Amino acid sequence: MNKPEERRVVVGELRTINEGGGLKIAGHAAKFDLMSEDLGGFRERIAPGAFAKTIQSGDVRALWNHDANIVLGRNTAGTLRLSEDSAGLYYEVDAPDTQLVRDMVLAPIARGDVNQCSFGFYTLSDKWAKVDGEWVRTLLEVDLFDVSPVTYPAYPQTDVAVRSLQAAQASAVPPVLFDATDLTLRRMRLDLAR
Repeated sequence: MNKPEERRVVVGELRTINEGGGLKIAGHAAKFDLMSEDLGGFRERIAPGAFAKTIQSGDVRALWNHDANIVLGRNTAGTLRLSEDSAGLYYEVDAPDTQLVRDMVLAPIARGDVNQCSFGFYTLSDKWAKVDGEWVRTLLEVDLFDVSPVTYPAYPQTDVAVRSLQAAQASAVPPVLFDATDLTLRRMRLDLAR
């Protein structure tokens, strides 16, 4: 059976870190227990532990805007690290030292032009419930295939920053995360509105 591919944009902090001459992109691609915007007749939340199995055994890429032509890192290559913390799905990727990545990825993040993340997944287990008159889907377990800094977020409260390692270490502000929304539905709504 073919599982439908899904992507969500999430509220969170995305930043670059200059560490020993190499640049890293870090942030939360998903945040636990936050409600999404309306995803076309339902809202969604992510349960803690939803990523636990897939980050141990999955083959996950970090992409730019979900574009498979712009690979930023991969966990099986050791250039992408994934973990669940108390806030959600945290990732850190060693950015390739290329002109394309410096110009098209790192510079927009540093300028604040791109300040949200997204994740692509297949649903393995979920739970549906009617809450206060609306349908709520809880993702219990997913098969993660990518994390991506993205241009078009679905959550207006998302924020992202680019900082040096020294500024990140000096900051006492904990990372904020992204809440999820489906890019396909968002694009479809934009197309219908035209």
